[in-house]
Amino acid sequence: MSRIFTTDHRRLGVLYLYLSLAAVVVGTLLSLLIRIHRIWPDWRLPVYGLMKPEDYLALVTMHGTLMVFFVLTTAPQSGFANLVLPAQIGGGRMAFPRLNAAAFWLAVLSFVVLLAAFFVPQGAPISGWTHYPPMSAVSASGPGQGAGMDIWLASIGIFCLSAWLSAVNLLATILTQRCSGMSWTRMPMTVWGWMVASILTLLAFSVLLAALLLLFSDRHLGSSFFVPMGDLVNGRIVGHGDGSPLLWLHLFWFFGHPEVYIAILPGMGLATSIFANFARRTVRGYRTMAGMLVAIGGLGLLVWGHHMFVSGMNPYAGTAFALTTMAIAVPSTVEVLGWLALLSRGGLRLTTPMLFALGFLSFFIAGGLTGPLLAQPALDGYLHNTFFVVGHFHLVMAMAGVFSIFAGIYYWFPLLTGRRMNELAGKLHFWISLFCAYGTFLPMYFSGLAGEPRHYERLAGPATNFAGILANERGITFSALTLGAAQLLFLWNVFHSARRGEPAGQNPWQATTLEWAPPDAPLRVTHGPYDYEGFSAVTKQDTFSSEEILCQWEAASKQE
Repeated sequence: MSRIFTTDHRRLGVLYLYLSLAAVVVGTLLSLLIRIHRIWPDWRLPVYGLMKPEDYLALVTMHGTLMVFFVLTTAPQSGFANLVLPAQIGGGRMAFPRLNAAAFWLAVLSFVVLLAAFFVPQGAPISGWTHYPPMSAVSASGPGQGAGMDIWLASIGIFCLSAWLSAVNLLATILTQRCSGMSWTRMPMTVWGWMVASILTLLAFSVLLAALLLLFSDRHLGSSFFVPMGDLVNGRIVGHGDGSPLLWLHLFWFFGHPEVYIAILPGMGLATSIFANFARRTVRGYRTMAGMLVAIGGLGLLVWGHHMFVSGMNPYAGTAFALTTMAIAVPSTVEVLGWLALLSRGGLRLTTPMLFALGFLSFFIAGGLTGPLLAQPALDGYLHNTFFVVGHFHLVMAMAGVFSIFAGIYYWFPLLTGRRMNELAGKLHFWISLFCAYGTFLPMYFSGLAGEPRHYERLAGPATNFAGILANERGITFSALTLGAAQLLFLWNVFHSARRGEPAGQNPWQATTLEWAPPDAPLRVTHGPYDYEGFSAVTKQDTFSSEEILCQWEAASKQE
């Protein structure tokens, strides 16, 4: 029991990853049911029977919620930070261990409460993970919008509290626990990513919690923040005030768009570290790269309105949000150019963590290039709520985020177990996942361009282009099924390597960040984490010991 109810940050990091693993297993199974239903809508599920339209919408809602909150937010931010952050800054501990443990158990409670929505009368909510009113505000709007919707509100409200506590702890740790010499310009890029994501978490989740409370008040306390007077929902006239669904859209997307960066910024920092380490090159323009992470976070708070171009907003407001959305492409492009500069001189060591970091980069570019298209109000008017948007955010947020999580697990696995994961199985896992991820989400661009709407459980009607879309749907589904099956190889690799993997030694990747330093090493930093090129005599060796790393620090100190 002491290993479970612990305040040790590394054990909590492992428990966070187990929580994300449970969430991703459930979320992936739901997504496969969604894909199967789209090409065989009349297939009867064993035991359950025929899937009804409301069942399909419930699967979409729960899949999105699980993946966004419990996988893409939890694993890279809370999971990896607990595993690595204290050691990486030389602090050895989190600033508030008990607060840290409380944040984890609130996340567990939130997860359990969310799954309970499947077992209440009428089941899980059906209004999507964005839960637009008035559907989400009126219990009679459809199956799952009663108790299921209340459970969703309770679950995400608890998750907001967990995210707050975790963010406060991470910020306090970064600000107060850095070892001697760990100045702002000597922090690894992962620390920059966790710090900016923590600031965004405090701001964005505060607004989301306020929106949840207002929505609960509309549902049960007689208020009318989001429901207009005289609205007709499911044959009933509802509303008793002067509320507006647009208020929910503003509040939700003020959280929703920064959430993309909360999920992706730790991955961007990790990718920089992995690229530098396996290219053995200094990060040119370190201060610029760190500054761009901060700029992405800052601009991410100003672009929420581009999700609402079709809401009837003032055209001047639409232009302003279009400009800020285009502006955020600038720091993102600088980051990409910085990574390409690191990789451009060859000599890369293509280990499994490096391959997954390269996969992260490819998805970040492939998904990000369609962002400026959706930032144009005229184009968004056609593409809004189509599968083009689904393909965009699954590539730039989901696949890029998941590949960065895989990169982190393969990279830091030796720290946890003292063993390396099987390289052959890891590379096979990477190539199958890469091709199947593109096979799943890239064709969604074509379905969206053909006008296929999202959230429709089946295509039916006289439209002549449905035949072509259905062929595309079959290819997407078969690719998704293969992608899901490939993850069994990853799970086998994790559990097999933890027991029988090759012993890793103290520093298998020849890294120079502090988490790889031996326990008895003096924790004093005298130069940046990626200054490889000034120590070519050392870095040409296949392996080098922690003492040699310390020698590098001392040498850099003399140079300074």
